[in-house]
Amino acid sequence: MKTHPLFHSLVNFKGNARGCVYPEPLNAIPVNLYAPYVSVFMIALGVTDAQIGLTVSISWAVQLVLAIFSGTITDKLGRRMATLVFDLVSYVIPALISAAAQNFWYFLGAAIFSSFIRIPQNSWMCLAVEDTDPDQLIDVFSWVYIAGLLSAFFAPIAGVLIKSLTLIPTMRILYLFAAICFTAKAFITYKLTSETRQGLIRMEEMKGKSIFTGMGGYGKIIKQVLHTPKTLYTAGIMLIMSICLMINSTFWSVIVTEKIKIAVYNISIFAFVHSVIMLFFYFVISPRLKKFHYKVPMVLGFWGFAISQLLLILTPVNGYFLLIISIVLEGCCLATLNPLVDQLIVLTIEAEERARIQSILYVAVIIITTPFGWIAGNLSAVNKTLPFVLNLVLFIIGGVLAWLATLEAKSDRIITTLTNQ
Repeated sequence: MKTHPLFHSLVNFKGNARGCVYPEPLNAIPVNLYAPYVSVFMIALGVTDAQIGLTVSISWAVQLVLAIFSGTITDKLGRRMATLVFDLVSYVIPALISAAAQNFWYFLGAAIFSSFIRIPQNSWMCLAVEDTDPDQLIDVFSWVYIAGLLSAFFAPIAGVLIKSLTLIPTMRILYLFAAICFTAKAFITYKLTSETRQGLIRMEEMKGKSIFTGMGGYGKIIKQVLHTPKTLYTAGIMLIMSICLMINSTFWSVIVTEKIKIAVYNISIFAFVHSVIMLFFYFVISPRLKKFHYKVPMVLGFWGFAISQLLLILTPVNGYFLLIISIVLEGCCLATLNPLVDQLIVLTIEAEERARIQSILYVAVIIITTPFGWIAGNLSAVNKTLPFVLNLVLFIIGGVLAWLATLEAKSDRIITTLTNQ
């Protein structure tokens, strides 16, 4: 265990990498407890499939506005302070609202506050990577995901509580517990980190300027992005992951409970299996993938994900076997794609304008993703499998996009070789 590369990196994380990675279980544990049940909790309180989809789309619309300003806010407040303030706003407040929820309007309010996640998503990324050795980046992202997966071992607790207390009171308890954990995590991260060198430079440049004034220069940055093919490939891959994971997180529990007829309290079992598979993949398979160019595993990951969606669509009532196979395959593909996509975002973005370029990419992703919550909600209202048919098509496109990115990378290497000669 001591010689395993992931454990070696965990012990040797320093500075902001340590401060960002170590507190992650305080976010991951409560999220893994309540996340599998959010949609069925909403339905139990009278929210319809279409309203669930509408909530998601409104949330993404708000995220669009916030993503536009996220880079400037991060530069103005600093990576560290922006992460603290907006972690509290985007995690703690929605958890408290959800704990008291009675109808659609509560969930809509919680979704709007949750939309502020776009700011700490940007600031946390800058805080975690800007002063970190580039060779450690994939390990940083892997451990963030591993923290979430290890916390899934607590997921069966939610199933036991639901079986004894029923769904609604259990969810209220879990949301209150989450609010406490989220608060602790925000302040611990703040305590264990320091402002990055680039963050200090940007804060000095923003001194005396308003957030709106800081928006100047975005036109030049957009042109830069549009003339950088690798960044555009990254944006396309981010978009497909965003749409498909949004659909999965919102409607997976719906298809499993209403079409496949799995008991609500058994959902945590499948979440547990999913997490175990991903953990196995991270520790046993992922270190062996480092010898390949990162885009090759990405192609296989996307197309494997498409197959997992096909199996989910074909799963009959009480079809536990096919459902488990689908979950196993999905877990392997997600463990392949998540850290690679995050690493790709860091490696294809210019460090000096990281916060603002990231905000532009997030804005583009949100603009295109936003309607898909409403679309998937209406598809689900017609047939519970249709959102996952959409996922299947998008994952196939993702595989093609990753393959084209591989060809682009080969072309770049040929041009570089000829130039050197």
